[in-house]
Amino acid sequence: MNNFKAVPSGSKAIRFTKMHGLGNDYVYILLSENSGLADFGPEELSRLARRISHRHFGVGGDGMVIIAPSREADFKMRMWNADGSEAQMCGNASRCVGKFVFDSGLTSSHDITLDTLAGIKRLHLHVERNEVQAVTVDMGEPELQPSRIPVVPDDDDSVPATLTVSREGAPMRFTAVSMGNPHGVCFVPEITDSLVLGFGPEMENHPAWPQKANIEFARVIDRSHVEMRVWERGTGETMACGTGACATAVAAVLQGLADRKVSVQLPGGSLLIEWDEASGHVFMTGPATITAAGTYFHIC
Repeated sequence: MNNFKAVPSGSKAIRFTKMHGLGNDYVYILLSENSGLADFGPEELSRLARRISHRHFGVGGDGMVIIAPSREADFKMRMWNADGSEAQMCGNASRCVGKFVFDSGLTSSHDITLDTLAGIKRLHLHVERNEVQAVTVDMGEPELQPSRIPVVPDDDDSVPATLTVSREGAPMRFTAVSMGNPHGVCFVPEITDSLVLGFGPEMENHPAWPQKANIEFARVIDRSHVEMRVWERGTGETMACGTGACATAVAAVLQGLADRKVSVQLPGGSLLIEWDEASGHVFMTGPATITAAGTYFHIC
């Protein structure tokens, strides 16, 4: 057995846990006195996110998440995409944080609050045999006002806001929704690699999105089942996107294509999304899984 203990010269040893929500994987780091991140500024955190997320030269993941104390909630989540850009919110990551803090003994409550750049989120932990099996996240109300998404739509007065773009001579209509981060949802008869991998990055960077956008291509199976693939802002295609699934469900309801409770099928599995009519809040339920833990040596 190789008991490797040496720390490479000029590096910091950072403890991490690798987790995924339906294949949407991030590297999770608990901020503490011993985490090695106490003196990291914004540029260093961005650099760390790029390095640790690299599939070949790092731990590998769709990004990095830091779990920290909060004055406003039980815990705080900050997250970075694989390209080093900081993101406001991630539904899959928030479920993983819920599992992490409970399974690690940081809380014994089945209901916790999480401080994110998209506001305070409420999580209900579904616990069996003292281990979190699934998490329901109150994602809040979807934002449909163009200036708050933000998006420059076809019609400034239309709600929901839509953006129509010509592709190969055919109009493609995107419904704009924010779930704490901007999304453009396009319903199509067939989801293809050409759309997701070709048109996705083009639409992410379309000038109508001042802060870029996550782009979803969705196919309605029936009124309670929708299939979806996503091109995520700052990351590329991922196996799942919690906020994207919520935005897709909201867009489907707004377009009259689905009921308010719908199963969204992603490449990594399914999420149950409910847009509650009484409160206006969107609730997302799905699993969270721990895959690995270890120490990453960050060259400073």
